[in-house]
Amino acid sequence: MTQFNINRRHFLKGATASLVLSALGADALALVHPAKPYRVGLIGAGWYGKSDLFRLIQVAPVEVIALCDVDKNMLTEAGNMVSQRQPSRKIPKLYGDYRKMLAENQLDIVLIGSPDHWHALQAIEAMKAGAHVYVQKPISVDVLEGEAMVAAARKYKRVVQVGTQRKSTPHLIDAKKNIVDAGLLGKVSHVEMCCYYHMRANGNPPVQAVPDFLDYEMWTGPAPLRPYDGLPHTRWWRTFSEYGNGIMGDMCIHMLDTVRWMLQLGWPKRISSTGGIYVQKEGKSNIADTQTAIFEYDGLNCVWQHRTWGTPVDPDYPWAFKIFGDKGTLMASTMRYDFVPQGQGEKIHKDVVYEKEKYPEDVNEPRIELNAAPATRLHMLDFLAAIGANARPVADIEEGHISTASCIIANLSMQTGRPLVYDPAQRIIVGDQEATALLKRPYRQPWKHPSLTL
Repeated sequence: MTQFNINRRHFLKGATASLVLSALGADALALVHPAKPYRVGLIGAGWYGKSDLFRLIQVAPVEVIALCDVDKNMLTEAGNMVSQRQPSRKIPKLYGDYRKMLAENQLDIVLIGSPDHWHALQAIEAMKAGAHVYVQKPISVDVLEGEAMVAAARKYKRVVQVGTQRKSTPHLIDAKKNIVDAGLLGKVSHVEMCCYYHMRANGNPPVQAVPDFLDYEMWTGPAPLRPYDGLPHTRWWRTFSEYGNGIMGDMCIHMLDTVRWMLQLGWPKRISSTGGIYVQKEGKSNIADTQTAIFEYDGLNCVWQHRTWGTPVDPDYPWAFKIFGDKGTLMASTMRYDFVPQGQGEKIHKDVVYEKEKYPEDVNEPRIELNAAPATRLHMLDFLAAIGANARPVADIEEGHISTASCIIANLSMQTGRPLVYDPAQRIIVGDQEATALLKRPYRQPWKHPSLTL
């Protein structure tokens, strides 16, 4: 095994260190610090791409070698920000084409923060180039993309961590250990998950000329080429099914993935969903503003509900999951958890961990999710430990695929109007040729769907 050095003072900075110590053991701490800094590249230098990169810089010795984005203005800004954050103070090399970036640099780690429709192609190319990959959720926009990503990770023997950092959220780790695993819930037979955020961008901006600083052709890539009606950054692209899978693909995956991790669940036996655009019909958005889905397991249903209008059912838990057992109920979100016992017993409450005092640079970072920063740092440490140990991380690509694909299949159930059963061994919807054909989206030329190489 490769020998690693560790700066214990730097590593032990922050509240998450004790969690890493208990999870990995003292001898394993050295796995996160290589003898030489990791050579890192980022594809997609927008909001969350930079956020992930800055969390990595905070927990390990890295040299950010290259950044890639199709928006020259965003790319230049990101280069300057990275130079102020990384120890060398160097501005990374800047690229508009990820293929050129991967070809010209030997990278140890590639972070992918591009829109969903790019994740599969970019992750697989990064693996082929020899890099370990941290890819944002959802991993794909169709099911067979996800299958190809899992196959590539195994073929090229790369560690791939998915940005489902709820598995690394300190108070949720506590809930799993001290509530779920401790048996306080008893027999679990029902789960409810929800999102009631008003996060569905909508409107009717006019078609306009593409600005010279944006390569819109490259931004679109394998997706359908929509008429350009303004910068797609942040929430605008997410409102179109051409590039993602709506609120289901964006928000349900986090909660479903967390529930699966807590309860040790694999593929659902059957998935059904209904919904559509019931209220917000005035704009261009083509994703559902109202949707319910049921993910069925033996003796257990996991039910999802989202509305991008109206009020939340429980104002304390607007984006959350609730696990119901015969001995008690666990309610949890990114901000808190509450355990309520059945009958007599002690209620348990825990809040999110913040680390603003220990990482003061967080406070001035534009648009940072302060509640998620500790979780992402711990997620990066798990990723690095997996690289060092040649092991699978907590959010391995296969687990990310199951959660992503389940949400995609829920949308396909809503589209076809019937329950669907996915067979991952055969990569088909059982007894449903029409739905099976929907497992792979058509790609715009000249891009080639990665399932063609499976």
